[in-house]
Amino acid sequence: MIPSSCEWACRQVARNDPNSRCMYLYKWLKRPFFGRFMVTWRSPLSPEEQAAWEPVRVSSRSGGTIAGLFSAVPDAKATLVLGHPMGKEAKGYFIKHGYTDLYRAQGYNVLVFDVNGFGESSHGNFSYFEDIVAIGQKARELTPDLPIGYHGISLGGQWATIAFADPGHVYDFAIIESAATTLEAFWIHFPVAYRTLRIMGVFLPRYKKQISMVDRIREATRLKSVLFIYSETDTWTPVHMGVSFQANCPVPATLWTVPDAPHAMIMKSPYADAYRAKLLEYTAAAVGA
Repeated sequence: MIPSSCEWACRQVARNDPNSRCMYLYKWLKRPFFGRFMVTWRSPLSPEEQAAWEPVRVSSRSGGTIAGLFSAVPDAKATLVLGHPMGKEAKGYFIKHGYTDLYRAQGYNVLVFDVNGFGESSHGNFSYFEDIVAIGQKARELTPDLPIGYHGISLGGQWATIAFADPGHVYDFAIIESAATTLEAFWIHFPVAYRTLRIMGVFLPRYKKQISMVDRIREATRLKSVLFIYSETDTWTPVHMGVSFQANCPVPATLWTVPDAPHAMIMKSPYADAYRAKLLEYTAAAVGA
């Protein structure tokens, strides 16, 4: 739900064209946080590779239209929805870094998507968790008889912890990687964005409470299990954040770490082989394969 004060601001700038004016306001407010990443998306897929992917779109309660790519495999065990970290690559992150090939080779359908304002998705408000709920429902529509799993990294991981508190989410299991416990804990490393966040928090106290990830994970009761993954050298999302998430998680949860990897880049670290093995071990156990 959009906070009431944001709704008021939208009404003031949206007298003639409510949707476009309101989304322009959100785009402007996002600039201190994501401005350099809100660019035209370039697909990492070759024309031949694109044949294996079906474009999908779904409306989100954030106000954005969420764009994704779906790839089905024969005799699939489950469908995995992949939520990207902050960056220009958006959903392409998982294609470029080998996640989609890894999962598809093991018998999983894959649905990658852009959160609103990134990649090919139109702008919505700051409630990115609504996008994660919406794309999960699209996955259920595409594959109604299969388990639905989620793998989110950084941005795509932290906002998922709130999506899992929504009674409308359809996810059965989840991998949450390099996720911050609160927005303040992450953005404190970026002074301009942090100051903007603090100002917004003054005007939106109820919304600030609504999006406290480490608290909302307590409501993720409809998941069957969660795997939390962190790097011991990641200063933006340290391991103690994973410890806090695991402690608050109401369903069976495992915390797995690697000794050394940059933020959201374990796949490119010296521990990539162990990481891939852990991902496949967890997903196989989650679907009973």
